[in-house]
Amino acid sequence: MATTQLDATKSATRGIEDYARAAAHGERAQSLLKQLRIPAIPRNYELLYAFVTSANKELCDALRKALETHSRLREEDAESIYQTYISKQNISDKVGEVGSQVSGEMSEIMAVIEAASKRAGSYGQSLKGVNARLAGIESPQQLKVVLGELFETTNDMAEYNEVLEQRLANSKKQIDELQMSLELTRLESFTDELTGLTNRKRFDQTIELEMSEAVESDAPLCLLMLDIDHFKAFNDTHGHQTGDQVLRLVAHTLKTNVKGRDCAARYGGEEFAILLPRTKLAAAVIVADQIRVLVKNKELVKKSTGESLGRITMSIGVSVYHPGESIPEFIERADVCLYAAKNAGRDNVKAETDLPEPEVKTTAA
Repeated sequence: MATTQLDATKSATRGIEDYARAAAHGERAQSLLKQLRIPAIPRNYELLYAFVTSANKELCDALRKALETHSRLREEDAESIYQTYISKQNISDKVGEVGSQVSGEMSEIMAVIEAASKRAGSYGQSLKGVNARLAGIESPQQLKVVLGELFETTNDMAEYNEVLEQRLANSKKQIDELQMSLELTRLESFTDELTGLTNRKRFDQTIELEMSEAVESDAPLCLLMLDIDHFKAFNDTHGHQTGDQVLRLVAHTLKTNVKGRDCAARYGGEEFAILLPRTKLAAAVIVADQIRVLVKNKELVKKSTGESLGRITMSIGVSVYHPGESIPEFIERADVCLYAAKNAGRDNVKAETDLPEPEVKTTAA
């Protein structure tokens, strides 16, 4: 008894120490958020919590390097570090956990089926025994006894089957829920946490698939590269939280203006990308200009004070896929168009057909 009480006391003490340690780490992480003026979103808190616990040396080194290089934690650096050192591990853990649950549930189902098979075999043997006894019946009383036993055995089997059906139905429901959990985890791995758009990882996969589809179907494929004008100056003036509000506003506009197989993604920082399968260049330019106008027409209001922060604009470049070119070539051409839009005064759309023809070098005879 004394040993049991001692173990319980030690366990309670460890629990209190663990709680105090976690609380201290949490306070240090919050302090760093304020000290470094980093937006207090869950992702950044998780990054700094991992940093103060020194649980992952590579994460700490990457975070320290990013802070030393830029004197602050840039949005693109935070996202990259999170995706590299935390998100992938979280997703791997979730997949492993769900996989273990599915495996355990399947083992139980197999055990139930095996038990049912044995029960069915036993019932079959009982029927054979009854059949043999029926052949030797000489009186109504003997028949009544045999039929009573048959009824009892059949009734037991029916009740067992009912329980079995309920167990299998429950297992199916649980497996369906686990499959849904896996699907949500998969979607999470492809989604940008701040904006809810497709992330860069998924975009890289999608553009490859859409280029192959464009070749097979001989259908056009257009790419929009979009950038928020003067975003760094806006961020520095109004703060990162307001900057995040701008990113979410742009993302919402993009999401509500893509359809079907169209793919809107956060490409990095304040840059976005949209893939438009089966869309000609002229139609893609119209979509781009609609998005530009919609973003420009939205007035920004600071949530904490209700203060009007004016409006933001976007520059957009549009390219169409040329069969045979590489992914970098396709993206590079859209980027060139984007910078042409920037150089033309921002707040406009430039397509590859707007670019000057490349000079052709000639050699004297």
